[in-house]
Order: sequence, then structure tokens, then C-alpha cells
Amino acid sequence: MTTIKNVQPLSAEDLYDLLKKEFAAYADSKMDSGLSIEYAHVHDIINVSFPEVLEGNAFTIIVSDDELTLERNEENVDYDTELLEGYLVDFLKEKCE
Repeated sequence: MTTIKNVQPLSAEDLYDLLKKEFAAYADSKMDSGLSIEYAHVHDIINVSFPEVLEGNAFTIIVSDDELTLERNEENVDYDTELLEGYLVDFLKEKCE
């Protein structure tokens, strides 16, 4: 679990829109790939998945007024998600802190 200060602050809706519009290009520029990324948003929770390489949700982001909490879903233990998590954390810090 990673906690990021929500200094801006971004609502879950605003963060969801930013992820949809900007995160794929951000990650692709770091990895030099065209990885497909999907998002689901309900209330203060955003799920992030990478359907080409993982089944189900890879990460869950819980948004509050003060912080974002990023949780790696343990169901994906067969795939090393540390690189994807690192890019997601860097992106979130860039947008929220």
C-alpha cells in the first residue's frame, strides 16, 4: 500500500478523468509500448487494470480529501507489477503533490 498526499486536491472524478486522458501516454512513454489500460470508477474508488497482461484489477486507488491510497491487488501474484506500480505512483505524485 502506498499513500500519496492529495495537495491539489483532486476529487475521484477529476483523478479518473486525468488517468483516462493522460496515464496511458505517460506509461507508454516510459516503457515505449502501447499497453492497454482500463479504469473503473465508483464513488471514491478507482480500479486500474492492464487487460493485455493481467486478469482482473491490478490496482485500486482510494481517494480522500487529504490523500490517495494505492493498493496492489494480490490476485496478480504471477506477474511482477512493481514497474507498473512505480509508473502509476510517479504519475499520481506529479498530479497530486
